[in-house]
Amino acid sequence: MLKTCKLYQRISRVQKAHFEVNFAFNVMFLPFVFVFLQSQFSHSTLTRGMNNLARNTGGIWELIQGALGGRKFPAAPLGAQSQMFYVLGLISFLLPSVQGLEEICYEEVGCFPVGFPWAGTRERPEGGLPWSPKMVNTRFLLFTRDNADHFQEINSSTISDSYFQTTRKTRFIIHGFIDVGTEGWVPDMCNAMLSVEDINCLSTDWSDGSHTDYVQAANNVRVVGAEVADLVKTLRDDLGYSPSLVHVIGHSLGAHAAGEAGKRMPGIGRITGLDPAQPYFQDTPEEVRLDPSDATLVDVIHTDSAPFIPSLGLGTGQLSGHLDFFPNGGIQMPGCKQKEEYNISDIFIAFQGKHDDLVCNHLRSYRYYMESITTPSGFTGFPAASYESFSSGAGFPCPANECPVMGHYADLYSGATPSSQTYYLNTGDSPPFARWRYKVTVHISVPVSVLGSVWLSLLGLNGKTKMHDIYSGRIQPKQTHTAFIDAETKVGPLVSAHFIWSSRNEAQAKSVTVEFGGDGTRYYSCGFRAASVGPGQIVPLCNRAAGPRDQ
Repeated sequence: MLKTCKLYQRISRVQKAHFEVNFAFNVMFLPFVFVFLQSQFSHSTLTRGMNNLARNTGGIWELIQGALGGRKFPAAPLGAQSQMFYVLGLISFLLPSVQGLEEICYEEVGCFPVGFPWAGTRERPEGGLPWSPKMVNTRFLLFTRDNADHFQEINSSTISDSYFQTTRKTRFIIHGFIDVGTEGWVPDMCNAMLSVEDINCLSTDWSDGSHTDYVQAANNVRVVGAEVADLVKTLRDDLGYSPSLVHVIGHSLGAHAAGEAGKRMPGIGRITGLDPAQPYFQDTPEEVRLDPSDATLVDVIHTDSAPFIPSLGLGTGQLSGHLDFFPNGGIQMPGCKQKEEYNISDIFIAFQGKHDDLVCNHLRSYRYYMESITTPSGFTGFPAASYESFSSGAGFPCPANECPVMGHYADLYSGATPSSQTYYLNTGDSPPFARWRYKVTVHISVPVSVLGSVWLSLLGLNGKTKMHDIYSGRIQPKQTHTAFIDAETKVGPLVSAHFIWSSRNEAQAKSVTVEFGGDGTRYYSCGFRAASVGPGQIVPLCNRAAGPRDQ
């Protein structure tokens, strides 16, 4: 039995000797432990305990089953359920036998190292074994334009006889901790994609493996990634389908599953990490987490990157891709409440929808991505070293008239480099989240120094913005004020600016310069009359000479 056990495979000769001695010694005591357990517990209680033990100890359970010779539990009720903790004694006999284990191997997906750096480090103090593929139960649910309303479950043996078409791009979507792929945002994202492109969209459901404690789920993502890689390998080997046509999108723990897939299947075209999980992954070596080497292009959206302790940030702030986007600075998303009133024990139930505030930042990553599918230009990322420098104007306008767009169309950017690049942008606090960035410079004429506030609205051929605050405070005669506006509307070619002034005195916007961040186009408006408090002043375009980026 031991020679054929999956846990026994691919261990060094010295470790095998150590393993066999410990195993033989411990198994001698198993009949005594088993008899003791029979005397303490009912059949149903003991069976439930063993099943739970199996789920939380990975492949160790197969050793126990083999040592007991396939013996079944008795039917007679023999003890109180309150003493069920004694079951843990059984596993304590076998744990020393696997301390020297280097790998755990499963016939379906291969081997997984279980020592350093996957365990025994500051970032991953508690080790653990990934569950078997059968227990994780990864399912691939295919959506295409031929079956957009109902998924078709496929696997490596059935994909050739399905709605899958090799003429289309393929996008996998992998959910995260305590989530599902059969309903909710994952199928919704597939359908949003199908509304704009003809693709194969594969919801990757590993809900059985994600509905457990966090550390176990973090280990299980390795099996999920291996199964994605195995399906991509089948596509390549059996259908001649290039991995370069594959895009894997993962949220939270699913982002690291995507990274595992890329490590096991070189040549994947793109991986998108949607707020990759922080605990057990941030600051680990690249082989443990998502990193730029996992695909030809790796783009990442960071939305909850405050430190897990003490701030309960669930997403990593570590640069993990070629293009790393930090909307709103990547820590606190507008429209999400602060987390001060929560503690770590709330996280589990938060993912079950009972504390939406706690996971609001974390979930914004896939909500931004979802909206970017149909509104690509509203998520332009500007290159900057920090959110503070971005807020001060760094990276504005886009260098060489090109910036990447966060989300679905990030792969259209031609400026990606092997090293990580950071990009910043702002979003709205509720749907629609898309924003378009403008730089506004207002030259104000007042007769004397006064206290006041200035607001401005932009009117273009494609729409009008709301009033945006430009400046509040003391204003001197002939003073110029500059501000950045993250407009909820892309107004298009500018027609005029609406200037509103709040003060006891009249004021005039002598001129307004508006620059669009996407391509640097400038518009000039000239004022001809003073603005009274209240209705304000319409500042139309004027005939001023334009530069190379002006209009």
